[in-house]
Amino acid sequence: MNIQKLTEEVEKISVIYTNKFGIKRDTDWYILKLQEELGELIQSYLMMIGQARMKDKTQEEIQTEFRAEVADVFSHVLLLAKHHNIDLVAEVEKKWFVWNKKKK
Repeated sequence: MNIQKLTEEVEKISVIYTNKFGIKRDTDWYILKLQEELGELIQSYLMMIGQARMKDKTQEEIQTEFRAEVADVFSHVLLLAKHHNIDLVAEVEKKWFVWNKKKK
Protein backbone atom coordinates (compact mmCIF):
# COMPACT_ATOMS: atom_id res chain seq x y z
CA MET A 1 0.00 0.00 0.00
CA ASN A 2 1.41 3.41 -0.89
CA ILE A 3 1.40 6.37 1.49
CA GLN A 4 -1.50 8.13 -0.27
CA LYS A 5 -3.74 5.08 0.00
CA LEU A 6 -2.67 4.53 3.60
CA THR A 7 -3.48 8.16 4.43
CA GLU A 8 -6.92 7.84 2.82
CA GLU A 9 -7.68 4.72 4.87
CA VAL A 10 -6.46 6.33 8.10
CA GLU A 11 -8.59 9.41 7.31
CA LYS A 12 -11.71 7.24 6.91
CA ILE A 13 -11.15 5.61 10.29
CA SER A 14 -10.45 8.97 11.94
CA VAL A 15 -13.73 10.37 10.63
CA ILE A 16 -15.64 7.33 11.90
CA TYR A 17 -13.95 7.59 15.32
CA THR A 18 -14.43 11.32 15.75
CA ASN A 19 -18.05 11.18 14.58
CA LYS A 20 -18.80 8.34 16.99
CA PHE A 21 -17.43 10.29 19.96
CA GLY A 22 -18.53 13.76 18.86
CA ILE A 23 -14.99 15.07 18.48
CA LYS A 24 -14.35 18.21 16.45
CA ARG A 25 -11.26 17.80 14.27
CA ASP A 26 -10.05 21.39 14.13
CA THR A 27 -6.48 22.51 13.47
CA ASP A 28 -5.58 22.24 17.16
CA TRP A 29 -6.97 18.71 17.40
CA TYR A 30 -4.52 17.30 14.85
CA ILE A 31 -1.39 18.44 16.67
CA LEU A 32 -2.76 17.85 20.16
CA LYS A 33 -3.94 14.34 19.30
CA LEU A 34 -0.49 13.58 17.93
CA GLN A 35 1.00 14.81 21.21
CA GLU A 36 -1.40 12.61 23.18
CA GLU A 37 -0.45 9.57 21.14
CA LEU A 38 3.26 10.35 21.50
CA GLY A 39 2.75 10.46 25.27
CA GLU A 40 1.13 7.02 25.15
CA LEU A 41 4.04 5.72 23.07
CA ILE A 42 6.54 7.07 25.58
CA GLN A 43 4.61 5.55 28.46
CA SER A 44 4.61 2.12 26.82
CA TYR A 45 8.32 2.47 26.00
CA LEU A 46 9.12 3.29 29.61
CA MET A 47 7.15 0.23 30.70
CA MET A 48 9.00 -1.87 28.13
CA ILE A 49 12.41 -0.84 29.49
CA GLY A 50 11.37 -1.20 33.12
CA GLN A 51 11.29 2.52 33.91
CA ALA A 52 7.54 2.75 34.64
CA ARG A 53 4.80 0.77 36.35
CA MET A 54 3.94 -2.41 34.47
CA LYS A 55 0.23 -2.05 35.34
CA ASP A 56 -0.05 -5.84 35.74
CA LYS A 57 0.85 -6.35 32.07
CA THR A 58 3.18 -9.01 30.79
CA GLN A 59 6.27 -8.05 28.81
CA GLU A 60 4.56 -9.46 25.72
CA GLU A 61 1.48 -7.29 26.29
CA ILE A 62 3.67 -4.24 26.75
CA GLN A 63 5.60 -4.93 23.53
CA THR A 64 2.32 -5.42 21.67
CA GLU A 65 1.06 -2.12 23.11
CA PHE A 66 4.32 -0.39 22.12
CA ARG A 67 3.95 -1.52 18.50
CA ALA A 68 0.32 -0.33 18.48
CA GLU A 69 1.33 3.07 19.86
CA VAL A 70 3.97 3.46 17.13
CA ALA A 71 1.18 2.81 14.62
CA ASP A 72 -1.02 5.42 16.34
CA VAL A 73 1.73 8.06 16.19
CA PHE A 74 2.44 7.26 12.53
CA SER A 75 -1.26 7.44 11.67
CA HIS A 76 -1.63 10.79 13.39
CA VAL A 77 1.40 12.15 11.55
CA LEU A 78 -0.36 11.16 8.33
CA LEU A 79 -3.53 12.93 9.47
CA LEU A 80 -1.64 16.07 10.49
CA ALA A 81 0.17 16.18 7.15
CA LYS A 82 -3.08 15.70 5.23
CA HIS A 83 -4.80 18.43 7.22
CA HIS A 84 -1.99 20.87 6.37
CA ASN A 85 -1.70 19.71 2.74
CA ILE A 86 1.84 18.44 3.22
CA ASP A 87 3.16 16.00 0.66
CA LEU A 88 5.12 13.77 3.02
CA VAL A 89 6.92 11.92 0.25
CA ALA A 90 8.16 15.17 -1.28
CA GLU A 91 9.17 16.54 2.13
CA VAL A 92 11.07 13.37 3.05
CA GLU A 93 12.84 13.49 -0.29
CA LYS A 94 13.87 17.13 0.30
CA LYS A 95 14.81 16.72 3.96
CA TRP A 96 16.27 13.21 4.11
CA PHE A 97 17.17 11.96 0.66
CA VAL A 98 19.27 15.03 -0.05
CA TRP A 99 21.92 13.25 2.02
CA ASN A 100 22.18 10.60 -0.70
CA LYS A 101 23.28 13.32 -3.12
CA LYS A 102 25.78 14.87 -0.67
CA LYS A 103 27.80 11.68 -0.23
CA LYS A 104 28.51 11.31 -3.96
